[in-house]
Amino acid sequence: MEHYFTNNENLKSEIKKLSYSYDNYVFSFLSDNGVFSKERLDYGSRFLLETYLRKKKSDPTSFLDVGCGYGFLGISISKILGVHGTLIDVNKRAVHLTKRNIDANEVDCEAKLSNVYDDVVDKYDLIITNPPIRAGKSVLLDILGNAKDHLTKNGECWFVMRKDHGVKSMIKTLENSYICEVIDKSKGFYVVMLKNKENSLTNM
Repeated sequence: MEHYFTNNENLKSEIKKLSYSYDNYVFSFLSDNGVFSKERLDYGSRFLLETYLRKKKSDPTSFLDVGCGYGFLGISISKILGVHGTLIDVNKRAVHLTKRNIDANEVDCEAKLSNVYDDVVDKYDLIITNPPIRAGKSVLLDILGNAKDHLTKNGECWFVMRKDHGVKSMIKTLENSYICEVIDKSKGFYVVMLKNKENSLTNM
């Protein structure tokens, strides 16, 4: 089995076209073998996006989509909110697809290759991610635990994870560094918002 967080230059390409609509916005995405949820838009990602759009208290001025796949989360947020997004993935094919999908959907985004935050230098009001569970706990902790280093003072990290993938124990671990809030639950998925504990305490 080819994992979506690895690179296989010899993997055969089978482009698929997926569509998504939210309110009056219509999106088109190209997916392919070797990327996450290639056959259909993942329910967890849609739940994360739609929960964020419903529950956010303010619009970000910039955001980072970590593990962007073919760009569903970042492209949708950028177009709906009219904000600039940076979309990163370790998978070269995913980044290539994301660049094509950015152009097709005419959004203000950039896509680049990065192993988690290795090539991230800026800070963002929002980091959003549907983290790659199969990459293992150390990768998940890298993505979620180190998000605080790339958030602006009042920035937030939003993520989605299933109950049976250990979201409760992950929250318990993250509570050492963050104020953690479960925003919504659906079909075993939890949408969680993280705020840097140190910054939140200084604002009280």
